[in-house]
Amino acid sequence: MKTDSIFYQLFQSFPSIFFELIDQPVTTANTYQFASVEVKQLAFRIDGVFLPNNDTSRPIYFVEVQFQPDRKLYSRFFTEIFLYLDKTELPNNWQGVIVYPSKNLDIGETARYIELLIPQRVKRVYLDELNSTGEQSLGIETVKLVIEPETTAVTKAKELIAIAKQRVTDTITQRDILQLIETIIIYKFPKASREEIQQMLGLGDLKQTKVYQEGKEEGRLEGRLEGIPFMLSLGATVEQIAEALSLDIEQVRQIAQSHQYHQNQAPQ
Repeated sequence: MKTDSIFYQLFQSFPSIFFELIDQPVTTANTYQFASVEVKQLAFRIDGVFLPNNDTSRPIYFVEVQFQPDRKLYSRFFTEIFLYLDKTELPNNWQGVIVYPSKNLDIGETARYIELLIPQRVKRVYLDELNSTGEQSLGIETVKLVIEPETTAVTKAKELIAIAKQRVTDTITQRDILQLIETIIIYKFPKASREEIQQMLGLGDLKQTKVYQEGKEEGRLEGRLEGIPFMLSLGATVEQIAEALSLDIEQVRQIAQSHQYHQNQAPQ
């Protein structure tokens, strides 16, 4: 399975799930932006970083998803973090988060980094040890679907789909959750076609409903909004972008201002 891409898609679409994993209130996600950051001078990129929005009191979270044994993991992880911190002017403190499917894959050499491997500095999450407390957490259970055995994965996915339909009233959010569940199952069964997967999960008819199609249209609007930073990088003005994408000028202006802020904060 391409677990890295699944998790980064998950954290991008549902950042609240990340904060559930590290035992933080899900509302914390409202103050963060999930991104891939690049240190241009050194030509390297960190794929998973939660950057606080305009709040120097909150930590930066560096995220690593590790589904293969790697003895040099900690050496590489801390090297990337400290290089980033050295090249950026952000004053925030930091915390590392490493996600493993199980503890037996946590084989990285730790002797030289033992002082850093305390829960306040680095949190190691073992998916097979996660438990949903109280009412079943849709976010946590969707994460655990990644490590669900193939023999029970489809049944588990159907359970999660039923929960999503029942609990999630926002059309776009529900659609995104269903697509994420579908993507996980597709990676688990690479020989099956998308149509076969949809049939297994009972999603074929759902995608033809009015509610789902309306959510799809709203998703297209989100796609246009996501294209604004790229057009800004090409030198287009706010007015030109609004006209080209059929968007309100104020919508474009707000995203342009946010984009400019994060550009100014990025390490050079």
